Amino acid sequence: MLQTAGAISARISRRIIPNPFVFAIILSAVVYLLGIGLTDSGPFEMVGHWYDGFWNLLTFSMQMVAILLFGYVLASSPPVRAVISRVASVPRNAGQAVMLVTALAVIFGFISWGLGLIVGAIATREVCQQAKRRGIKVHYPLTAAAGFSGLIIFNCGFSASAPLLVNTEGHFLQEQMGKIPVTETILSPYNLIVITAFLLIIPFVYRNMHPSKSEIEEVPDEEKQTGGETSSNRQARSGQSDTAGSSPGKDDSDLPEPGPGGAAAITAGMEAVAKSDMSLAERLENSRLLTWIIAVAGIGYIGYHFATNGFDLNLNIMNFTLLILGLIAYKTPIAYVYAIDEGIRACGQIVLQFPFYAGIMGMMASSGLVTVFADWMVSVSTAGTFPLAALLSAGVVNLFVPSAGGQWAVQGPVLIEAARQLNVDLGLTVMAFSYGDQLTNGIQPMWMLPLLGITALKAREILGYTAVMMLVAFVIFGVGVTLLPPMFL
Repeated sequence: MLQTAGAISARISRRIIPNPFVFAIILSAVVYLLGIGLTDSGPFEMVGHWYDGFWNLLTFSMQMVAILLFGYVLASSPPVRAVISRVASVPRNAGQAVMLVTALAVIFGFISWGLGLIVGAIATREVCQQAKRRGIKVHYPLTAAAGFSGLIIFNCGFSASAPLLVNTEGHFLQEQMGKIPVTETILSPYNLIVITAFLLIIPFVYRNMHPSKSEIEEVPDEEKQTGGETSSNRQARSGQSDTAGSSPGKDDSDLPEPGPGGAAAITAGMEAVAKSDMSLAERLENSRLLTWIIAVAGIGYIGYHFATNGFDLNLNIMNFTLLILGLIAYKTPIAYVYAIDEGIRACGQIVLQFPFYAGIMGMMASSGLVTVFADWMVSVSTAGTFPLAALLSAGVVNLFVPSAGGQWAVQGPVLIEAARQLNVDLGLTVMAFSYGDQLTNGIQPMWMLPLLGITALKAREILGYTAVMMLVAFVIFGVGVTLLPPMFL
């Protein structure tokens, strides 16, 4: 049944799902018309709300780019890729290959959504390539969909936007709700059960959607998939770096091809050059001592932060930790520079599209559309049904504002006030919102962009499979906010 559902859904998505940027434009138009029809805002006022919202999330946007970029770079580092490459040799059939990619994406997604997204993408390609070399036919689009699983579970983990924000001193709702520790959200018993259930069930869902051999689309050959030179490859061939450290006339043509995450390979080739042949600038660029000066200081601060604040995990400390771990993984400053240069390409579409979604958020918040939707939700809810209603509302709004932190800024005040009126646990309200926000990532293509860039696939090729998975995840999350919390609260 799942195989049929996946095939039908995949065929439909290939025909109707546009590029994510087109999706953002269409959603902007839909929200604009809803604002005119359901609120007192006029046509020109809605344009003003759209423009004002365009620039209201620049700080948060940078935090999101940072967590994606640093997660991407760490996931692409030689130590992580070595582990993925070794693990990729384990599967003995297509089903095992798909389940392995799903498990890796979920586990790393629990640690960090950026890390889970990129590990899932890299694992997709590595597992499928190794399987192809061994004569195992694995459906590449389905495996890529499985590699996106970390973005369907990330709000249950340590990079969950709303749970981290409400545990951050001075957050914008602190006067209304105080600070809520992660022991009442991310580390609550019911949430840990939810993540465990997801990890055990979803790999089987993807395995059972695998098509028959006659319909399998295998991973393209690597040279066709990556297509063209990376910026770091061009730098290596021209003997240039971002600093003025390359020696005139030095031939870098023998340095290794970088590929995704290959910046460290370039630097390894540079380190192989005799030290006496390096200029002062090149010695500094390839100095492990400089890296360790920063790394030791960073590790010291991270230890101090948790020693003095307990398990106080927030967006800033998460980004800082990923940065320090990435520096350690790449060993030298120039290797990390090359890795950042490659990784920033994965953020390009997010930088383009995030202002449009911020504009959508501006229209919804300033026109009162969110209040209209939330008031309706509260009017049909009781204390028992409110968590599920919060989940559903967050899932719908996520289609229009696909940023958990930005969405919480809009929905959070309404949900918290409604929860207080209905006497619903505030930590549960935060998690219900988080479950809904992550759920509809299965049909919201914005956060698929980095994975699509690495796998060289289109959103329409994988959305059909993620949509089917989303329906199963809805059952898991629905149980997680209705039946499980009364056992522990």
